Order: sequence, then structure tokens, then C-alpha cells
Amino acid sequence: MFLQKLTNGLLFIYFLFCSFLAPLLDAQIILPIEFFPKFLVDLHSRYAEEFNDYLISEKPHFFVGLFWVDILILWPICIANLYGIVNKKSWVKQTCLIYGVSAATGMVAILSELIRSGREGSSKVVSIYAPFMVFAIICILNGLTTSNKSSSTVNLTARPAMGRKKRA
Repeated sequence: MFLQKLTNGLLFIYFLFCSFLAPLLDAQIILPIEFFPKFLVDLHSRYAEEFNDYLISEKPHFFVGLFWVDILILWPICIANLYGIVNKKSWVKQTCLIYGVSAATGMVAILSELIRSGREGSSKVVSIYAPFMVFAIICILNGLTTSNKSSSTVNLTARPAMGRKKRA
């Protein structure tokens, strides 16, 4: 019970962070720069220069595709998960699983590209992307756990109520 509440609290903070990060910074990868305020564009370009993140500066096709998935699919799921965690909805585990599998798949592609590139400073960039992989795994594990409520309310020994016969 405590572990589930702790996990939900961590995931709430993560989803809150991602729900702001995706439209403000991640969308700069796929949308024209004119759509964003200058300070956000400067922040994004300063990050790419400071950490030598060649994926952001060069924008390879797979990276742009992953960010389309991030904006069109994962961002709405983040918002839905925020709503579900706050209101204790029963479907949160399923949407966490969906989010986690999709995010982990994308992070495997990004991390393997960074590790195999052999470029200078890529280990710094890996350390920035790695927490997103950790949270994707936490989402997967959260989605795979069973709820104690559903298993305790099922009574396997109870017999179904006998219906009354209809009279003609």
C-alpha cells in the first residue's frame, strides 16, 4: 500500500514534469522555431551546445519520428495519467503500462544511438536521457502489478443467486 502510494507520487511528479516539457521544449524538435518564445528557443539551443547533444542539433529522422510519437501519443497519455492519479481511477495502471512501453522503446533507440556513436561528450548526454528510461521502467512495473482491491473483492466460493422461475 505504501509502496503504491510512493510510486504514484513519483509518477505524478514525473508526469507533471513531462506534461510541461513536451509542448515547450520537445515540440521544438518537430515544429518551426517561430511558434515558440525566444527565451525557450535560446534555452533549447543553449542546452544542445552546452551538453553537445548532437541529436537535437542534427535532428536525425528517427529522432524526429520519436518526438512526433511523444507529442501525439505520449503527451496526452501523460495528461490522462495525471488526471487518473489525482482522481484514483482504475485505468491508471493500464495507461502507465502503455506509456512505459512506448517511452522505453523510444529511449532504447536514443540511448543505443548515443552509446554507439562514440562522439565526444555523449556520456554526459546519456546521463540526461537515462532518467527517462528509469521512469519508463517504473511505469511498466507499475502497470504490471496487480491491485489489492480487485483481488480481495472477488469471492470464488460464493454461488450465484438462483433466479426465480417464470410463470406462464
